[in-house]
Amino acid sequence: MGCLFCNVLEKKIPADVVYEDEHALAFRDVRPVAPHHVLVIPKKHIAAVHDLTESDVGTIGQVMLAARKVAHQLGLEEGGYRLVINDGDDAGQTVHHIHVHVLGGRLLSWPPG
Repeated sequence: MGCLFCNVLEKKIPADVVYEDEHALAFRDVRPVAPHHVLVIPKKHIAAVHDLTESDVGTIGQVMLAARKVAHQLGLEEGGYRLVINDGDDAGQTVHHIHVHVLGGRLLSWPPG
């Protein structure tokens, strides 16, 4: 079946999409850990941060801008929000398609997990 998030991009797997543009897709996490928990993925498959190359700078910049737009759309700017990117299995990356978690809607403690 391939990459889970590529299958979401190809509409083979349904998702609760909250934002989409030519560079990124954002959808609600199926196992949220905050009242607002959205995943923002690039439309280009990049497995992880450690796989980024110089040619991916524009793509990742667009993903971060999409994450900011999602936070604004969800009304998270005033209270604040957290952006998280896990890189590799030990960091908790379970889907190997780079993605940004947009978390908000409650007080988030520090340090995380």
